[in-house]
Amino acid sequence: MSNGPAGHVARSTVRPNSETTRRTPMRTFLHTDDGVTIDSVYDPGAVVYDNSRPPAGDLVFVVAHGFTGDVDKPHVRRVAEAFTRQGAVVTFSFRGHGASGGRSTVGDREVLDLAAAVRWARGLGHARVVTVGFSMGGSVVLRHAAIYGENGETAPARGAHTDAVVSVSAPARWYYRGTPHMRRLHWLVTRPEGRLVGRYGFRTRIHHRDWDPVPMSPVEAVPRIAPTPLLIVHGDRDGYFPLDHPRMLAQAAGDHGELWLEPGMGHAEHAAGDALLERIGHWAVSQGG
Repeated sequence: MSNGPAGHVARSTVRPNSETTRRTPMRTFLHTDDGVTIDSVYDPGAVVYDNSRPPAGDLVFVVAHGFTGDVDKPHVRRVAEAFTRQGAVVTFSFRGHGASGGRSTVGDREVLDLAAAVRWARGLGHARVVTVGFSMGGSVVLRHAAIYGENGETAPARGAHTDAVVSVSAPARWYYRGTPHMRRLHWLVTRPEGRLVGRYGFRTRIHHRDWDPVPMSPVEAVPRIAPTPLLIVHGDRDGYFPLDHPRMLAQAAGDHGELWLEPGMGHAEHAAGDALLERIGHWAVSQGG
């Protein structure tokens, strides 16, 4: 592993459009704008060209995992493996998760982690970036696209912008406690004994401070994403966030957003089957050219 600024951590000899066979993954630590080290993996994938879809050799998926996930968790690796059939994949551990530095802010400063991963992906030569987030990561990809997009607060010229966004199983609003799963999660985040469980039970180090200021909510972020293509995916058996959350997001998106309500699907990466991941991959391929 090597250290350095985001997007300039390791010089790659990979040319994304040059081959159609699986190549060796690369792992390194990135540095965010606020100085946190982020454990990250690049998988060039194996893109096969055919006449049924546009060429995807320049496409990279940047995957943002859910709370208590990390780059080495089997469910995150399964998602990455599925997307390598459509393009290259960057996965990373959010701050406070796994081998990354810092402490989790549960969706606030994690936007900086995603920005570092996107810059790295572009630095490796990929012209099209699709961010795909699950649960907490789903809220992060929405806020990232709003902040770093054409209508955002940060100039896209810095290389951290995305070309399409997929948010899976994301909340629409903060501080939701309407389900037993979310009440347990709030205990994990807000109570000292809960944070100990997070550290030793889930390899997740959670910051003890409350948000100050409270970050823009996902539903507030969504209108700022246009004209970047947006896909919202949610299961009708999600035990964390009921269907009013994706419907709020879709309503806020208006005509530029697409909503998939998946029958029988539960929550986030664990519930996203291979067929759904393949459909998401095809949607991503179709968004650019």
